[in-house]
Amino acid sequence: MHDVVIVGAGPVGLALACELGLAGCSVLVLERESGLGSPLRSAPLGRRGLSGASVEAFYRRGLLEPLLAASSGVREVFGAAPEAGAPTGPRFVGHFAGIMLDGDQVDVAALPFRLPGPAPEAMVTDLDTVETVLSGHASKLGVEIRRGVRVTAVSQNGESVVARAGADAYEARWLVGCDGGRSTVRRLAGFEFVGTEPQFTGYTMQATLADPERLRPGFHLTQEGMYLRVPNDGHIAMMDFDGGAFDRSQPPTREHLQAVLRRVSGIDVTIGEVHLASSFTDRAMQTTAYRRGRVLLAGDAAHIHSPLGGQGLNTGLGDAVNLGWKLAATVRGYAPDGLLDTYADERHPIGAAVLDWTRAQVATMKPEPHAQAIQAVVRDLIATRDGATYVLKRLSGAWIRYDLGSEHPLVGRSAPDFRFEDGTRLGDLMENGRGVLLDFSTDRRLRASAAGWEDRIRYAAGTARDDLGLGAVLVRPDGVVAWAGDRHPDREAFEQAAGRWFGGPTLRRPIR
Repeated sequence: MHDVVIVGAGPVGLALACELGLAGCSVLVLERESGLGSPLRSAPLGRRGLSGASVEAFYRRGLLEPLLAASSGVREVFGAAPEAGAPTGPRFVGHFAGIMLDGDQVDVAALPFRLPGPAPEAMVTDLDTVETVLSGHASKLGVEIRRGVRVTAVSQNGESVVARAGADAYEARWLVGCDGGRSTVRRLAGFEFVGTEPQFTGYTMQATLADPERLRPGFHLTQEGMYLRVPNDGHIAMMDFDGGAFDRSQPPTREHLQAVLRRVSGIDVTIGEVHLASSFTDRAMQTTAYRRGRVLLAGDAAHIHSPLGGQGLNTGLGDAVNLGWKLAATVRGYAPDGLLDTYADERHPIGAAVLDWTRAQVATMKPEPHAQAIQAVVRDLIATRDGATYVLKRLSGAWIRYDLGSEHPLVGRSAPDFRFEDGTRLGDLMENGRGVLLDFSTDRRLRASAAGWEDRIRYAAGTARDDLGLGAVLVRPDGVVAWAGDRHPDREAFEQAAGRWFGGPTLRRPIR
């Protein structure tokens, strides 16, 4: 019997498998597709943007360099100037409802707790690249990945859960559905999935235009919808506000795609050849719970929405990083009471907020007078410094802060990449997946207390190049600040925080 079975070997399932494997859990990943690689998952149609929060997750596990090396993506740092040798590139821009954000308008000083470092604030890659990097890392950690396995039944009792694929049965202590928007696990395990129905059918295609000079590149809101043309690679996307009627109802033929493109753009453009095409909608749905017994959900299995703003992959990776260490601690027997419940407590509100963020964009883009009036207001707001900064926070993940019961403004946020005078960074200290206690105090007063958790929390002491006025910081394995102390940190306060997130100093049973 495995500790955890994960259904779905996309980026979310693989990221979760890596987190569990790093903690020494026995993990089996079941994937219905028979092999890696798909034209729809490679560039250009499989191109995806990684937010700052997602980039940080790769960086903290030592996977950023392999990902950058395999990606030919756009990346840019917002905030303090990067140090020498940090990756640079063309300026990253985002959008709200097709209205482009000017990065030069962002008020960097308003972005919370930022320190310069080697990780770019955002980058572009593709799904195939992400999956290749993560699957390679998972294999090194001892994770078993079985492809061509289609789960047909899920059953559980108080001690284990079984996933069946035909005549084969796979038993584990826990099962996590990471199998996408049409999740089989979600349906078989009886999760309630609620939300709003679609307003449009979206199309993405790689096509050759007979007259490309007639169709301007970039995002364009029109009287009939929206279209995007990416120059040089033939990528064209469209949104047709038909209530989602066409999506998956029939194959998107060249004639149909051309008719939609002409109607939406208002230009009599001709498609010469369609190389790849698919459709999607803005259906926005979320499960009411992220756990039922010994079955959990993450990524699109727990929440779906339109791809506007590139939030789907990033939200799913956030789920995986949040869940991984908590489930591992539960499996290994040192999780404090209620730790696993904090996964849904923290991530369900994030998923709900992302659904509303995409709904707001759809409402703004509708081809009708009320929405077009809203567009004008949004354009004016985004052109301001406050407006641009607000949108950038939402796109980058900098807005995310979990309510951990502390009034300290850093607690609940992603930890800055503190750097000691010897050059060691917080990111370097997190590659093994343990928590980290940074002690900047001159008397190293937390050293003795930290010894009680040394198998779960890595202690690092020294002078930081910029400690942001803090004396100590306790960082969870997912990079979230669990506790922050002043110049003379309180040992009792640290011990309370460590106990809350990492269990008591004495383990209930040894870590395997």
